[in-house]
Amino acid sequence: MVSDAMQKTRVVKVERVFRHPRYQRVVRMSNKLKAHDEANESRVGDRVVIEETRPLSKDKRWRIRAIVSRAS
Repeated sequence: MVSDAMQKTRVVKVERVFRHPRYQRVVRMSNKLKAHDEANESRVGDRVVIEETRPLSKDKRWRIRAIVSRAS
């Protein structure tokens, strides 16, 4: 997670690593997604599992399903 400044909303960074089709160089890309956290239990630095859901607001289309590991 990247941010927990909003109430019941968390900003989650999703990173993907792949090899470029033409140049065969390893490319690292990331997206920031807003995810719903009903209980406000996740914090910055946690690793979470998110799932797609119906639109909850203008930008929120994801929900935090589980917290995989806590930040130290």
